[in-house]
Amino acid sequence: MTMTDSNNSTDCDFPCGGEPIELVSVSLMASGLALLMPVFLMAKLKAAPRGDELMNKISDLISDGARSFLRTEYKYLVSFVVFVFVVLVALYATDPPSDEYDEAYDTTLDGLRVGACFLGGAILSGTAGWAGMAVATDANVRTTQAADAQGLSEALRLAFTGGAVMGFTVVGLGLGGLSFFFVVMCEGRDGFSNRDKMDLAVDMLAGFGFGASSIALFARVAGGIYTKAADVGADLVGKVEMDIPEDDPRNPAVIADNVGDNVGDVAGMGADLFESFCGSIIAATTLADGVEQRILLPFWIAGAGVVSSVVGYFFVSCKDDATQHDLLFALHKGTISASVTVMALSAVIIKTVYVDSDLSEGGSISSEEGWKVYG
Repeated sequence: MTMTDSNNSTDCDFPCGGEPIELVSVSLMASGLALLMPVFLMAKLKAAPRGDELMNKISDLISDGARSFLRTEYKYLVSFVVFVFVVLVALYATDPPSDEYDEAYDTTLDGLRVGACFLGGAILSGTAGWAGMAVATDANVRTTQAADAQGLSEALRLAFTGGAVMGFTVVGLGLGGLSFFFVVMCEGRDGFSNRDKMDLAVDMLAGFGFGASSIALFARVAGGIYTKAADVGADLVGKVEMDIPEDDPRNPAVIADNVGDNVGDVAGMGADLFESFCGSIIAATTLADGVEQRILLPFWIAGAGVVSSVVGYFFVSCKDDATQHDLLFALHKGTISASVTVMALSAVIIKTVYVDSDLSEGGSISSEEGWKVYG
C-alpha cells in the first residue's frame, strides 16, 4: 500500500471520508450512557436495607476477603503487565506494521502505540472486574434481606440491579476505551490516506484486546482455583470431620469459598466478559480493510446494544408469589425486549450507513452488502 493525500479523495456522503472521531461518535455517546446507568442503579441499590447485624458481619467478611484477594492478585499482575508492555514495545518498534504502508514513515512510535493499547485494555479489564465484585458483595446481602422481608419481586429487582451494574460498567468501559484508543491511534499519521491510517489504528487495537485477555485469564483461573480448594476444604473439615452443615458461616472455609466465588465468578467473569465484548468489536473492525462503513458498523451496533439493554432492564419484574416459571419469564422479558430493540436499531443503522456509493479512495459499497450483513 502507498500513502495518498486524503484531501484528494472524491466527494461522497458520510460516513465515506469521515474523520475517526465521527465514526465512533455514536459509540462514545453510548458508552457515556452505559457509565451513567451504574450511578442510577447504585442509588437504587443503596436505598435498600442491608439486614440485621449477623447478615452484615458475614457480608463484610466476604467483601473484605474478596478485596484483599484481588488486591494481592493485582499486585502480582502489575509485574506481568509491565513485562509484556516492554516486550510489545520492543517487538513492534523492531518490526512496525507501518512499514507495510511506507518505509519512509517514522515508525518508531508503533511500539509505544501497541503498548499503550495493551496497558489500556489491561487496566480497564481489571477495573471492570473490581467494580463488578464490589457491587456483587454489597448487593447480595440486600437481596437476602429483601427476599426475607419484602418478597420475591423486590429480591429479583435488587439481584438484577446488582448484576446490571457490572454489565453496564463492562460495556461502558469496553466501548469507551476502544473508541478512545481508535481515535488516538489515528492521530500522528499525517500523509496517510484515511483508509490506511484507520487500518493501522485497528491493527493497534489488537494490543487492547490482548491486555484485556491477560487480566481475564488470571482473574478467572486464580479465583476458580482458590474457590475450589476452599470448597473442598469446607466439605472435608466441616461436613465430614466436624459435622457442620454445608455453607454454614461458622466454618471459616465457607467464608473462604464465598470469597473465591466473588473473585472468580464475579470479578473474573467481569474481566472475561470485557475481553469477549472488546474482542468481538476488534475482530469485526479487522475485517473492515479500512472502509469507513465497515469500521463504524460494529461500534454503532454495540452502541445500539447499550440503548437496548437500558430498555430491557426496565422490563424485568415479577409478582411476589411468582413461581420458577414466572421468574424465568421475567428475565426472558428483558432479553426479548432488548433483542427486539437492538434488531430495530440495527436495521436503522444499516439503512443509514450502507447506501449505494463510491468510496473515497476507490471501490464502491452497496446497500445490498449492508442487508447481507444484517441477515
